[in-house]
Amino acid sequence: MIKVDNLTRIYQTGSNRQVVFDALSFEVEKGETVALLGASGSGKTTLLNLISGIDLPSGGEVRIGGRNLTGMTEQQRTLFRRDHIGFVFQFYNLIPTLNVMENLLLPLELKKSLDADSQRRALDILRQVGLEDRSASYPDRLSGGEQQRVAICRALIHNPLVLLADEPTGNLDAESGREVLTLLDQLIRKNRMTALMVTHSTEVSRLADRVITIKD
Repeated sequence: MIKVDNLTRIYQTGSNRQVVFDALSFEVEKGETVALLGASGSGKTTLLNLISGIDLPSGGEVRIGGRNLTGMTEQQRTLFRRDHIGFVFQFYNLIPTLNVMENLLLPLELKKSLDADSQRRALDILRQVGLEDRSASYPDRLSGGEQQRVAICRALIHNPLVLLADEPTGNLDAESGREVLTLLDQLIRKNRMTALMVTHSTEVSRLADRVITIKD
C-alpha cells in the first residue's frame, strides 16, 4: 500500500547541506500497522510529510496504492491527500469554532460526499469511542484524550487508503494515552486500515505488526 523507493531528502541553506534521508526504501503492506521509531530530530515527521505529499523529496519516489505522489502537481497531491489519507496529529488540530460533529463531517464536506447517511456514520464512529453524547460539544469543552479520540474519528470518517499518525499519544498523560492507543488500535484492526505511526513510545510499537527504526 505504501512504497518508498530510494527516497532522498536534502535541505540546503546557503553553504549548509543537511542530508535527512539518503536512498531510503521500504514498503508497508495493505492492512499492516507499522511503527516508526527514532530519536528526536531523526526525520520521522519529515518522512510522514514526504509520504503524504505535504513535502517533496530531493530524489526517489513515494507511491500509495500504486499512485506516484512525487509525479503529481501540488494540487493533485492536495486532492489525493484529502481523498485517500487520514492524518492524526499530536496536538489534535480540531477547529475550535466547529463542534464535534462539524469537525467530524468536515473531511466529507471538503470531499463533497456529504449525504443523508453521513451523520449516522459519524454518530456510529463516535459511539465506538464513547463520545456519542458529545457531538454538540466544542473542542475546548473536551479533555485532551477526548479531543484526540475525535481527531482519530475525523481521520477515519472518509475511509482513507492510509492512516498516518504523528505521535498520537505524545500530548496526553499516561492513562489517557493508553486509552486512546487502545481505541486507535481497535479502529485500525476493525476497519482493516493500513497505518504508519510515528512514535517514541514502546507501547505504540508493541501494538504494531512491524517496527522501522531510523538511525543516523
